[in-house]
Amino acid sequence: MQRISKLKKPVLFAGAMAIAVLLWSFNDDLFQISKNLDVFASVYKEVNINYVDDINSAKLVKTGVDAMLNGLDPYTEFVPESEIEDYKLHYVSTQYGGIGASIFSRKGKIYISDIFEGFPAQKADVRQGDELIKINNIDLAGKTNDEVSSLLKGSKGAQIRLLLKREGDAPVEKTLIRAEIKQPNVVYYGMVGGNMGYIKLNKFLENSANEVTDALVALKKNNPNGIILDLRSNGGGILQEAVKIVNLFVEKDVMVVSQKGKIKEKNFTYNTINNPIEPNLPLVVLVNSRSASASEIVAGALQDLDRAIIIGQRSYGKGLVQQTFSLPYNSLVKITVAKYYIPSGRCVQELDYAHRKDDGSVIKFADSLLHEFKTKNGRSVYDGSGVYPDIFIKQERFANITQTLVTKLFIFDYATQYRIAHPRIGDPRNFTLSETEYNDFIKYLADKNYSYNTVSEKMLTSLKDVATREKQFDEIKPEYEELKAKILSTKKNDLQLHKQEIEQVLENEIASRYYYEKGRYEANFKYDTELDKAIKTMEAPSQLASILRGDGNYKIIGKPVLAMTKADKENVNTEE
Repeated sequence: MQRISKLKKPVLFAGAMAIAVLLWSFNDDLFQISKNLDVFASVYKEVNINYVDDINSAKLVKTGVDAMLNGLDPYTEFVPESEIEDYKLHYVSTQYGGIGASIFSRKGKIYISDIFEGFPAQKADVRQGDELIKINNIDLAGKTNDEVSSLLKGSKGAQIRLLLKREGDAPVEKTLIRAEIKQPNVVYYGMVGGNMGYIKLNKFLENSANEVTDALVALKKNNPNGIILDLRSNGGGILQEAVKIVNLFVEKDVMVVSQKGKIKEKNFTYNTINNPIEPNLPLVVLVNSRSASASEIVAGALQDLDRAIIIGQRSYGKGLVQQTFSLPYNSLVKITVAKYYIPSGRCVQELDYAHRKDDGSVIKFADSLLHEFKTKNGRSVYDGSGVYPDIFIKQERFANITQTLVTKLFIFDYATQYRIAHPRIGDPRNFTLSETEYNDFIKYLADKNYSYNTVSEKMLTSLKDVATREKQFDEIKPEYEELKAKILSTKKNDLQLHKQEIEQVLENEIASRYYYEKGRYEANFKYDTELDKAIKTMEAPSQLASILRGDGNYKIIGKPVLAMTKADKENVNTEE
């Protein structure tokens, strides 16, 4: 007993010291917060009173707040009352009153860029390429996209008058009734080759899991041999929707994702809570470098649980969770409150925002800091670098000529003319331009300026600049001119050299004029190498099983190159 009593005092003293330190630290934090807020308020006050010109106080404060939050990460942001509706459309629900059309401006004029099937614009035969001249007698000349977009939106059921001009026709006025426009999360689903069900999910906003469920139930009526979930270029959204989507393919009571932050109350673990709709059918998930956040939760969880094959390119690498908090005057702030961890225990976050360089730039986590984790079947996967696919497909880039024809709107304009000249086309899956039609497109370009600089030309110009500075250009001028002429000669053949990819974007744009977004997807199926690989993989059950078991090259997925042993390099799935 005496020994015990002697120990009590030191323990109590140590506890008191710890409390004192915590209180001192807490008080110091409060002092620093109070001090910095006082400094900020004083600077704002003096600038507001003394600055030589009138200032917009709201804009000044927002600039200051934005600068403060930008020092944290790109996802922590302040949303003033004036931007709340746009914020909801971007992050919560794409639902508004409108006509079902998107627009773009060109040389001070407004044009229709896309039509959404089933909404007032399509029903009134408003078409892509139509010039929008007036809305409710308001002249649109010189107005911005945002100004025109605000005029198009309004209360559901309200009347709106559009003055439109179609190429070759006189302006015509159309009266439409605004409808509730809800852009779906699942933008397409249907059957593709090999009797496979295909679901294209563009975002994880409200109701996305229900939409995937409806698509899956509809596809199952066709007795598919497998399911392809396309998450390419899906930037994510609501975490809980991702969990529900994983649950469609994974048994009940399985951990999908956990989030861990500084505040214990923000830590959650999300398990599947329902019996799956399809726990057994072969499943492929398509991803690319723009698949982020909730997309990575779905792809990564299904990979960690060895439920799906991932095909495509390494995903974006966003492993952060945001939560919104209400602020005074109907504003809010979205703050990164946690990192998320998928079933193997890995976090896919690639950029280390906590350790910026002195110049403020952000770097990736070093290979030496990445860790190995195991999937359910014991395959090796790694944190800190997105979700690496089980089957890597190199992403092809369009040639300069193709990119130029798209950005200068020659593809768009030719499709507009094609739609006027051709009242209808056949099934978009089978739609191809004939040789004659492609030659017509080349003739259409004859008087157009679609000049562009190739990498070779840029390097040649750089060589000339350096040689001129070093006063050596005269010596190499004959060779320079000869090389320049050869490059120009080669460029003249680009319309034939890159014919297939130019036809791809042309057919895609033309098909959209008749079949809208559905037409874009179906016209592109025949060119989609990743979709083709997904179909062929599921048509080979032995390969599918081999990948999920981790046989051979599929044992190690995406190990950082700098950390590889010689044996790793012979038995690792890294095809970049």
